Order: sequence, then structure tokens, then C-alpha cells
Amino acid sequence: MKKAIPYWQMVGFVFTAVVGTLLHFLFDWTGGNVVTALFSAVNESIWEHLKLLFYPMVAVGVIQYFFWGEDRESFWCIKLIGILTGLILIPVVYYTYTGVLGINADWFNVTIFFLAAAVAYWVETILFQRDFRCPVSNGLCVAVIALIGVVFTVFTFLPPHTPFFQDPVTGTYGFYRT
Repeated sequence: MKKAIPYWQMVGFVFTAVVGTLLHFLFDWTGGNVVTALFSAVNESIWEHLKLLFYPMVAVGVIQYFFWGEDRESFWCIKLIGILTGLILIPVVYYTYTGVLGINADWFNVTIFFLAAAVAYWVETILFQRDFRCPVSNGLCVAVIALIGVVFTVFTFLPPHTPFFQDPVTGTYGFYRT
């Protein structure tokens, strides 16, 4: 099974890249549908763009779990580490490059998303291949992943009024209807 893990992870990366890209546009494509607001970006804020990575990675994790993850003691811990790696990497790289260069380039923001997804899956792959043993239970890790999903939902509809949650194009926060 160890040989198959990199292939599963590559498929996961491709799925995350494609679905995450589609989720960027889904809210607009559906005319601002409230249901799609739960898992797609409702504006151009950094916060909303984190959902583009989170939800596809969780979906891949669920699929992988039923095919081969049940046999891995630390499956959800490794998935949580991968997800957190990507979620942390996106704002760190974004704020570093915009702060250092003083520019905000859409093409580079897209590159950051793909880079974060690639690094997240790479970290997971290494941990799976090394049979990483997590110090916390899979149940706790699943609860943390679910909590992150709840936080995304709450902050989509009730976001803090800080730059991290503000749409730089419209100046709005979270879900809104024009």
C-alpha cells in the first residue's frame, strides 16, 4: 500500500486543484446561492479563499479513508496536519509577498493556492510513508476538522471586520447580496 499512497495523493492534489478552482466561481455561477456560500468563496478575501483548499481536501480525505485509510492508525491526524499546512501556507505566503513587494498579482495568488495544495499533499505523503504515529486520537482530529468547517460557516455569514475577512474589491465582509 505504501507504493500506492503517492498516486492517491497525486489524485487528491489534482482533485483539490480542479475543484478548488471551480469553487472560486461557484457562488457567482449560482447567483449567490446561500447553500453554495457554505463551501465556496463568497468574496475575494483571503479567508474565503481558504475554503477552496479546505473542502476539497476534506472530500479527498473521506474518499481515501474508505479505500485505505481505515487501516491507518493516524489517518485523520495526518489529514489534519496536511489541511492545516495548506491553510497556514496560503496567508503566510500571500501576506509575505504583498508586504515585501507591495503588489497583489492575481496570477501569483492562484499560484499560491496550487503551491499550498501541493505542499499539503506532499507533507501528508511523507507522513503516510513514514507511518507517522499521532499523539492524539483520530476522533479528536476529525472533531477539529469539523470545527474548522463550522468556523468557515460562521465566519462566512458573521465575519470579523478585519482585513483578513474583507473583500479588497468591494470592501464588504462575508456573505452579502448586491
